[in-house]
Amino acid sequence: MRIDVLGAVRAVRADGTPVELGGPRHREVLARLVAADGRMVTAGTLVADLWAEPPVRAVGALRTFVAALRRAVEPERPPRTPPRLLVTEGPGYALRLPREDVDVHRFEDALVRARRGPGGADGLGEALAAWRGPAYADVPDSPWAQRERARLEELRLEAVELRARLLLDRGEGPELVAELGAQVAAHPWREPAWELLARALHRAGRQAEALATLRRARTMLADQLGLDPGAGLRRLETEILNQSPALDGTSAAWTGPGVRLGPRTTVDLARTLAVAGGDALVHSRRDRLAAVRAAERTGDVALTARVIGAYDVPALWSRADDPEQSREVVAAAERTLTALGPDGPADLRARLLATVAVESRSAALSAAEAYRALRAAREAEELARNLGDPALLVFALNGVFLQSFRRPGLAAARDATGAEILDVAGRHGLPQFAVLGRLVRLQSASALGDLDAADGHARAAEQLAVTAETPLVPVLTAWYRARATAARSTQPGGPTPATAAARYRAAEEALAPAGMPGLHRGLFPLALLGLRLLHDRPAPTDPRLDWGPYRPWAQPLVLLAHDRAEEARAALAATPEPPPDHLQEALWCLTAHAAVRLGERDVAARAAAALREAGAEHAGAASGLLTLGPVARYLAEAEACATRR
Repeated sequence: MRIDVLGAVRAVRADGTPVELGGPRHREVLARLVAADGRMVTAGTLVADLWAEPPVRAVGALRTFVAALRRAVEPERPPRTPPRLLVTEGPGYALRLPREDVDVHRFEDALVRARRGPGGADGLGEALAAWRGPAYADVPDSPWAQRERARLEELRLEAVELRARLLLDRGEGPELVAELGAQVAAHPWREPAWELLARALHRAGRQAEALATLRRARTMLADQLGLDPGAGLRRLETEILNQSPALDGTSAAWTGPGVRLGPRTTVDLARTLAVAGGDALVHSRRDRLAAVRAAERTGDVALTARVIGAYDVPALWSRADDPEQSREVVAAAERTLTALGPDGPADLRARLLATVAVESRSAALSAAEAYRALRAAREAEELARNLGDPALLVFALNGVFLQSFRRPGLAAARDATGAEILDVAGRHGLPQFAVLGRLVRLQSASALGDLDAADGHARAAEQLAVTAETPLVPVLTAWYRARATAARSTQPGGPTPATAAARYRAAEEALAPAGMPGLHRGLFPLALLGLRLLHDRPAPTDPRLDWGPYRPWAQPLVLLAHDRAEEARAALAATPEPPPDHLQEALWCLTAHAAVRLGERDVAARAAAALREAGAEHAGAASGLLTLGPVARYLAEAEACATRR
């Protein structure tokens, strides 16, 4: 069966037979469930949406409408068998129909594909041809219907212009003149339509008319709005007058009045710079935030959502490099999600939710923020799977990975996530996310003590980095190799501790200029401390070492190395619970080790309880960068201390 809402609401069986849906209220219930995009709508919401002033028996009437609709859409369903299409779910109802069987969903999916590349022009044309009039044309003007009609009309206008741009970019154009002429006549404020019409006229050999079109646009904007034409219109006029070769190349895509998105846009440039590291990464973060702020100022919610979600740069580390910026991006994403509403476009909502999950790095979150970020990660993953968009799915899974440090001992679960990222990215040509998948699996193998597997992932990541143009990968794998050297320095005939320390120092020198302070600060001293603990040596005491965010957990051991036991005891009492990040097992093991040294049974018991589920892992090795040795060693010491009398 097929349901159409781009025009009057109707349902048609596979053989073309129309389905008798009943009266206006029946069609409105069905339309409201279509607008929910497969999500459950509570009975209370449906009642409020159907009636401005609900009658006394509104819920009973709603049940009657639903029962009649079920008979209409599943006439052959045997009595007392559960419905498959219009289902009861919790306190409400949901429509379970494949996306390709609903015209509005086919249209939205075609638009998503067309935004990703030139190959989507034909599919977008077919989807536009399915419009039979205003969306939900026969549904009363209730608030939900007004919102949906306005949203879909804006998407339709974008689709018309995007399809025209894609066709012009591939050398077509003359046949678009009539369509784009109608577009500017009906929507004279849309500068992108004027630009596209002028390009189509020029492509048809009608240069004078193209210039006249641009002048008409300038006059209209000046006389009626008091505005000068945008940079795109001005540039196109110059190019036509000068017969510029650029007229035969690609154009930029417009996503709304006054904001231009194209192949070198700010967001795309920021995404490209992000994987280069160093100053480029710093500039990338700055430019990305500037683009988000500019998009919000336009008041265009869909545009803002696209700008925020476009920065899908793979992220590996659970501490933000710029926490303030991350908080600002998360706040913007949450504001935009609220403005879109729960029934907003699924792809935009998924990208915003994935952004919340990726930018809400667990090291700096309150309990409420951590819960919100975890929920965002799960919802983004579900939406991405339902949409069948591999690029969106790997971005969502990146958020799932970064929110998977809620407690120690989850290396195996993270490995499964990394394996799926690697598989999806490999099958769909997403090399930067393939690198991410390899590095996640490297970290997981490292955490589980499987150095042979981790070695293989390191080599594969380095090979991928060449084609993916991600120069930061060798910086990270150099740290992994130092970590592996440290672990092997405890084996008979293995490298010396001095060799491991030298490798850590070389890796530190490469990391320092990489533009990743969230990863860099405090990492080298922590690695040296881990190496010393592997060989039963006291903590390093060089006052020049910058312990960064790890000082509270290292301080008791540093004080013990200075024979200042009482100060160490006070420092241990003040040590906070480790944040749920890559190094939580390492920090719990430092707490356990200090508690054992000082005979603090209560602290040892708390550390043992936290570490119990990580007993098969190696402390700190979930980072893929350093190790303190097996968690089991610290766990056994802490349990023995906690039970000592």
